[in-house]
Amino acid sequence: MPFNVEITEELNILARYTLETTQEGLKIHSTAEPNVIAAAQRLFDKGLISQPDGGYLTDLGRKATEHAKDLLSIVAAEALA
Repeated sequence: MPFNVEITEELNILARYTLETTQEGLKIHSTAEPNVIAAAQRLFDKGLISQPDGGYLTDLGRKATEHAKDLLSIVAAEALA
């Protein structure tokens, strides 16, 4: 299955999280774009984040974020080569 717009939006949210600490979360404000709000809700529904409007990464969310950031760094490095 290729990346679609919804998956890309979810990956973009995960990429905003820091992995250096578990004490830092995100807040998706009600004034955010509807697609961003919907992506956060999907991540919550999948058990990757602790709140429908962001919050903290769950254990599964942390693993997903690690993989997403790894993939992003590989793809970005390829684009620069």
